Amino acid sequence: MRQAPAGPGPSLYRIGELARLAGVSTRTIDYYTGLGLIKPVKRSKGNYRLYDDETLERIRRIEQLKAQKFSLEEIRDHFLKLQRASPNELVERKLADLQLHLAQVEREAKELEAVLDHLKPKQVAKLFRAITPQTAACVEALMLLLSKSETML
Repeated sequence: MRQAPAGPGPSLYRIGELARLAGVSTRTIDYYTGLGLIKPVKRSKGNYRLYDDETLERIRRIEQLKAQKFSLEEIRDHFLKLQRASPNELVERKLADLQLHLAQVEREAKELEAVLDHLKPKQVAKLFRAITPQTAACVEALMLLLSKSETML
């Protein structure tokens, strides 16, 4: 049940509505809360946990990262790094996101190795000719950004 804010402020959701809006179960909300991935912003007069729109977006982000094969531990570590960042560190936050994305790409590349082993040499060569220039440019740009971020820290 949506909690009407007292005056201007964010909408607050009880666990059932938050779960419905996020497309997850209430058990998932409880599990994420227990892991410290999310936390209620306050309690209602009836002692219900209340969550805000930011928590809803955070759950959606968790689900996206899980779909990209990140473990909940990796996601929690990522969020902890972001919590320590000040509002002026938006570039560093984006770089952290890029590092996560790069790790996901590496995982997917490893999964493709088994598929590549079953292709004929001509098929592999054609595939690499198609993706190598773009991929190399992207990887080079990411590595440059990441090396700059490490020198700034």
